[in-house]
Amino acid sequence: MIQYKIDNIRKEEYQEVVNVWEASVRATHDFLKEEDIEYFKPLILNTYLDAVDLRCVRNEKEEIIGFSGVADGNLEMLFIHPDVRGNGIGKVLLEYSIKEHKVTKVDVNEDNKQAVGFYEKFGFKTYERSELDSSGKPYPTLHMKLEK
Repeated sequence: MIQYKIDNIRKEEYQEVVNVWEASVRATHDFLKEEDIEYFKPLILNTYLDAVDLRCVRNEKEEIIGFSGVADGNLEMLFIHPDVRGNGIGKVLLEYSIKEHKVTKVDVNEDNKQAVGFYEKFGFKTYERSELDSSGKPYPTLHMKLEK
């Protein structure tokens, strides 16, 4: 198995991060509408990335292929480029976030069944459900907590 190294992300790489986010969302969030993706893109680029502690995994060309963002013990974002999904990158980023950033919580779109299963595999359990996402959009969200 490939050894992935966790790296920092520089502000000038934010557009690359957004590109990974968009590719990942298009591959896994088939419940989202096109206008929702377009709504979130500038928010992620200009607001959300600055609000979290960002880490990434890069490929051999130093391109970002997966990233995570953490704030106050919450995993706010974890996205992997669809071309490299299933290679352990999400696991490496999640385990790093739990160990180094003391992550104990994550919010997941209920309709993103693969993500829900991924977090459950690592010991997260749903403790609450919201009808709307954090932006007030009609995408039910599961609030999950790490149970050791």
